Amino acid sequence: MMLLRGSRSWRPRWPPTPSTPGRAGPRSPTPQVLCVRPCGNLKDYQSRPYSTVAPPDEITVTYRHGLPLITLTLPSRSERCQFVVKPMLSTVGSFLQDLRNEDKGVRNAAILTADGSEIATSTLMEILLMNDFKLVINNITYDVQCPKKEKLSSEHTTEMENMKSLVYRLFTALHLEEFQKKREQHLLEKIDHLKGQLQSLEQMKTGIEAHSEAKTSGLLWAGLALLSVQGGALAWLTWWVYSWDIMEPVTYFITFANSMVFFAYFLVTRQDYTYSAIKSRQFLHFFHKKSKQQHFDVVQYNKLKEDLAEAKASLSQLRRSLCVPTQIEELNEKN
Repeated sequence: MMLLRGSRSWRPRWPPTPSTPGRAGPRSPTPQVLCVRPCGNLKDYQSRPYSTVAPPDEITVTYRHGLPLITLTLPSRSERCQFVVKPMLSTVGSFLQDLRNEDKGVRNAAILTADGSEIATSTLMEILLMNDFKLVINNITYDVQCPKKEKLSSEHTTEMENMKSLVYRLFTALHLEEFQKKREQHLLEKIDHLKGQLQSLEQMKTGIEAHSEAKTSGLLWAGLALLSVQGGALAWLTWWVYSWDIMEPVTYFITFANSMVFFAYFLVTRQDYTYSAIKSRQFLHFFHKKSKQQHFDVVQYNKLKEDLAEAKASLSQLRRSLCVPTQIEELNEKN
């Protein structure tokens, strides 16, 4: 900036040039130098530093040997760390877990979209790296810009899909039998574990069943004895005390009362009045009553039995797929 004084325009002053002794003539042109004196606050003329290097806390995504490389600064150690990502195998959840394992100072971490929506942990990293996203570490948000990859041609995409399918078939053919063997071993261990849990419950259940069966049989015999006493009393009153003319209406009303009892039983239980149904109902009544007294968990027992049956069915199906003969003795259950 040039400084102006008064109303006269400013002109530069040229320093005098010494003349050459003994020689007269026109002066040679001298180099012109413009003197400029700044005015005002000198801080405004100080140069500001500028650099093209990324800040130390910036998160970058680059590709090396075809794999994404995420570089970030660890919050607790303030060190730059690089994470190699396998796009088709790694997920957002596994990447965040690797970040927590590397730096214990990471209390919370999440990945958001550019508009602030949280991304599910089951999302593949291949899908995440298609667009820019935000990484939140300890409530500090970092904007991450992903480099745009060139779109593959349709022929190259078809070749890649065929290669993936071939690798999957080869892996299945080489490891399927091994996987099924491990699955069979796992099912056998599960069956043994369930049988061990059921062993004590089975012993308790056997005792409760024996007690309930004895009480049910005693109740049926008591009913037979009551009917016998009723028939004997009616015969004694008919032939020894009174005559048939007097006892006939009595027997009619007794029969009608029994019919009302049978109909009331159907209304309450919604079951036919048969001796087998009555026996089963009384057996279950005595069984549950005794189970509560001995703290026998019927629900847990039924669930263990269902799990055991399901495990045996899975084992049988797995062995049929392996063409292994199933031994019936191993699958039969001892009640």
